[in-house]
Amino acid sequence: MTYLTRDTNRIIEMAWEDRTPFEAIEFQFNLSEAQVIKLMRKHLKPSSFRLWRKRVNSGVSQKHLKKRSAQISRFKCSRQRQISNNRISKR
Repeated sequence: MTYLTRDTNRIIEMAWEDRTPFEAIEFQFNLSEAQVIKLMRKHLKPSSFRLWRKRVNSGVSQKHLKKRSAQISRFKCSRQRQISNNRISKR
């Protein structure tokens, strides 16, 4: 198993979350959608990667800001406590 840095772990977590858009990952870690896909392909099992891509493209996920409702204007829930290792929450 490969050693994952804290940032890599957080990027993978954010990529799995349905409501975290790719733009939030780019804002926080300066990684484009293509780079996130490449990172996920490298660090996930092939079957897990296929499940993730299917979910991202299914319409259930709101990974693209253009597909999101205009009512959602934040990266995280307003009631969510600050997350450790999350640069956005420390502002």
